Amino acid sequence: MSGTNDTEKKSTLQEFGESVGRAEALMAAPGAIDGFDSHESAGVRGEAPLPRRPFKKYFRETGWRHLVGIVVAIFAIFPLLYVLSASLNPGGTLLTANGLFGNVSLESYFDLFQSETHPYGAWFVNTLIIGLITAAGTVILGALAAYSFSRMRFTGRRFGLTTLLVVQMFPQMLAMVAIFLLMVQIGDIFPAIGLNTQIGLIMVYLGGALGVNTYLMYGFFNTIPASIDEAAKIDGAGHARIFFTIILRLVAPILAVVGLLSFIGTSSEFVLASIILVDPEKQTLAVGLYKFISDEFSKNWSLFAAGAVLAAILPVALFLALQRYIVGGLTAGSVK
Repeated sequence: MSGTNDTEKKSTLQEFGESVGRAEALMAAPGAIDGFDSHESAGVRGEAPLPRRPFKKYFRETGWRHLVGIVVAIFAIFPLLYVLSASLNPGGTLLTANGLFGNVSLESYFDLFQSETHPYGAWFVNTLIIGLITAAGTVILGALAAYSFSRMRFTGRRFGLTTLLVVQMFPQMLAMVAIFLLMVQIGDIFPAIGLNTQIGLIMVYLGGALGVNTYLMYGFFNTIPASIDEAAKIDGAGHARIFFTIILRLVAPILAVVGLLSFIGTSSEFVLASIILVDPEKQTLAVGLYKFISDEFSKNWSLFAAGAVLAAILPVALFLALQRYIVGGLTAGSVK
């Protein structure tokens, strides 16, 4: 019995020694620890190892999208930084020898509101008033016309829709001379809405914007289920009540878009505003800012850039105010 026990002990010690030797060899081998961590530990956790993807495969699958995104971001951000840098340049030039933001000063922003020949504050207020009135008028009148074309059936409806579509094929600039002569003739009869009046310019803007915006809202009105109108009519509601209490809430996204686009278009319009508005105190930002760079011997690009930066505040603020309305799917679940 003692001989058998001695044999078993020797066998056990021999196996233990072989195991220790294999472990030492494994630890001494290059990359043994990494191989154990990536495969053995993953096997213990029940997870598959994560092999590295080659760069070519990564670039072909997703990398090129990141590269395109970076290029587009640079393409969009660089002009903004360039204008902002020019507005902070006290030398009156677009760029200094030190590059962007080489010289930083707020002098141009203060000079904007101190010039007697260039009333920037009046231009800012005029642009705000003309833009808001034009946007509100376009939204209200366009929505009424779009609702009529969408929900009512009357003689001349199809002809009216076709006319709206055809008229938009010709830009308003083609009628520039006719608009000027018309404003002169109207001013002789009604001076308050003639040439060199802001009301006259608003009417011109409304005439040019109603066509395309009406057709745009008409398409959106058609997406509203007619069963909503029918249910309201059963309850005794007329067209006016249905429009103002039900439909307007459902079409809020398109109203916000039309109002925003109308404001941006009128606030940045130059040609018609420069023809109709003559007095500097009545002009808009687009016309007034041009005066900073129109003179060959007294160009001040820094003032022009500073005025452009402040002018951008108006559409940005309006967009942020209307952002929560620019959503879709408001009609989902309206009808059970």
